[in-house]
Amino acid sequence: MTRSRAIILAAAHTGFVRHGYVGTNVDEIAAEAGVSKRTVYNIYGDKETLFRAVVDAAIAIAERFSAALAHDLAVDDLEGVAERLVGSVLSDRVIPLRRLLIGESRRFPELAREYYDRAPGLVLRTLAAHLPRHPGLRIDDAETAAEHFAFLVLGPALDRALFDDDEPRDPRRRARAGAAAFRRAYSR
Repeated sequence: MTRSRAIILAAAHTGFVRHGYVGTNVDEIAAEAGVSKRTVYNIYGDKETLFRAVVDAAIAIAERFSAALAHDLAVDDLEGVAERLVGSVLSDRVIPLRRLLIGESRRFPELAREYYDRAPGLVLRTLAAHLPRHPGLRIDDAETAAEHFAFLVLGPALDRALFDDDEPRDPRRRARAGAAAFRRAYSR
């Protein structure tokens, strides 16, 4: 059952990001997963529940990343943290799902808000909680500093990735440069 659930979830992710919510049907998901349509319905109930499960899986990844980010901020340099942030957010799984969820935000406004709160919002809150403790930084407004860090490291590359399927230009180098600019702006 656990294996079927994971296979169906992977097939659903692929279907939804490829064809959108409306353009994806359970028959195609079942065929992609190599299971019967009945198995999909037995495990997930309906297409909407399956869509929510795909988003929940992405949220779970973001929550694990945020927990690791808290640790990384305590033991690593800002440039290394910046590279991992860019690598995580600009991944082949995150960008297409973000595009999809943005497109479906009118149909699923509460799901879009939940995703924002528990994925990018959580990353920002994690940065706000831990950046002030980073050695050599002087941060008076943690929330603003977290937004500055995220934008300097990720903003333009994320914007390009959301609108263009081409690989962003040298995102890791730009992330390191963004972190260095943040360090200069917030150094003691």
